[in-house]
Amino acid sequence: MSTMQHSTLFHMEKPEHEDICEYHLFSLPCPDAPCKWQGSLRAIMSHLMHAHKSITTLQGENIIFLATDINLSGAINWVMMQSCFGHHFRLVLEKQEKYKGHQQVFAIMLLIGTQKQAENFAYKLELNCNQQRLTWEAKPCSIHDGAATTILKYDCLVFDTATAHLFANNGNLRINAKISTCP
Repeated sequence: MSTMQHSTLFHMEKPEHEDICEYHLFSLPCPDAPCKWQGSLRAIMSHLMHAHKSITTLQGENIIFLATDINLSGAINWVMMQSCFGHHFRLVLEKQEKYKGHQQVFAIMLLIGTQKQAENFAYKLELNCNQQRLTWEAKPCSIHDGAATTILKYDCLVFDTATAHLFANNGNLRINAKISTCP
């Protein structure tokens, strides 16, 4: 039997508390899925593994994320999970039309954890092709912030479709994803 403690917070203390509170409800971290699930941070991976089996999870600090058919038109998401250091990370590649005829691609790394936990990690996303390299290095955001907020802040790797085609091979885009711990 667990007991929940109640406390009163000042308005300014609420955001910090919500980020670390184990009782905070999270929505499903896959915006394109028609799932209305909400649950605790601890329950997210269990829900994803049982209800969304099509989402691939790769193990290890260094993985290759393959986005297939990047030439498809319209707004499209590619989602994958990366598991390392005892945590799960959500890697999203999202193509959006920012204004008529101009599409941008956003590569986002989110920790399935709190922002305080995310500060313990760094990630590097890299595209390589024909002796050219495009790299983004940053700290992951928490799923609490979500992909949409991360895109609005441009706190991710951003490139246009011409750049995507430059790095693509037969319509498929390989992104090297590396996660490391911060001292």
